[in-house]
Amino acid sequence: MTRLSIRHETLYSYGQPVAFGPHRLMVRPRDSHADRLVEASLELSPPGDTRWTYDALGNCICWYQPQGQAQQLRIVSSLVIERFPAPLAPLQIENPHTAMPIVYGLADHAVLAPFIAPATDSDAAVLDWVRGHIARPDEPALDFLSRLAGAIHAEFRYGERQEAGVQSPADTIARGAGTCRDFAWLMIEALRRLGYAARFVTGYLYSPKADGPDADLARLGAGATHAWCDVFLAGLGWMEFDPTNGLAESPDLIRVAAVRTPEEAAPISGAILGDPGLREMSVSVQVRLLPEPGPGDAALLGAA
Repeated sequence: MTRLSIRHETLYSYGQPVAFGPHRLMVRPRDSHADRLVEASLELSPPGDTRWTYDALGNCICWYQPQGQAQQLRIVSSLVIERFPAPLAPLQIENPHTAMPIVYGLADHAVLAPFIAPATDSDAAVLDWVRGHIARPDEPALDFLSRLAGAIHAEFRYGERQEAGVQSPADTIARGAGTCRDFAWLMIEALRRLGYAARFVTGYLYSPKADGPDADLARLGAGATHAWCDVFLAGLGWMEFDPTNGLAESPDLIRVAAVRTPEEAAPISGAILGDPGLREMSVSVQVRLLPEPGPGDAALLGAA
């Protein structure tokens, strides 16, 4: 078990006071067999009304309506999470489900169809690129997917980009560079062209070496929100692959939400009313390892 604290602060600053429309916050993970949400809080300025819902995919959404006018909008999400990840180990499955073609049962296909259909225009460069990474038609899917994530990590240059949104998969291939969200989107759309069900995942990345003497070896994408992809395999379910770091089913990936396209995954979105003049935005994400609770702490948690 791994116990982590996460602090995610977003600050918007404006040249003059503005009013605010409703804001949609996607910053809270759901409990699962792999993640236990121990503590969660929001610090909001200016103050306002909040309402919690689930979206159509079961992601936690907070609707926040700031009150009055202000020159700053500050949102701080603080979490304590316990992780119970299952190790990625060879599993014996009756049907190994080769890399191509991938075949889903009728019941699974009915649910997975939106995640199988590509969301971007057809581009021969994307299909040619992913076909070039197929070693042999009978390669087990799990081996192929792990190798593809590793190939993106090895072949493309990572660099932060301040612009909102993602590059098209074809642009990422042409430039040979991108951010975590670009690499995740490339892998997702490439796999969809081979018939895989894949979805875009947003969350956080814990990097054990981020604060020590080996900070230069910290994982790419730590210190900000992170993006990777899920791929569905019959008998295994949704499996996590992080092409930015070449990871598969890593215990250091902390998911917040899974969606069909990157546009649906914005941690914070909303409207301002009035002329803001100069605009600035800053984001800070800190993920820290916490000691495991002692017997007394466990008793208090159980009584809560």
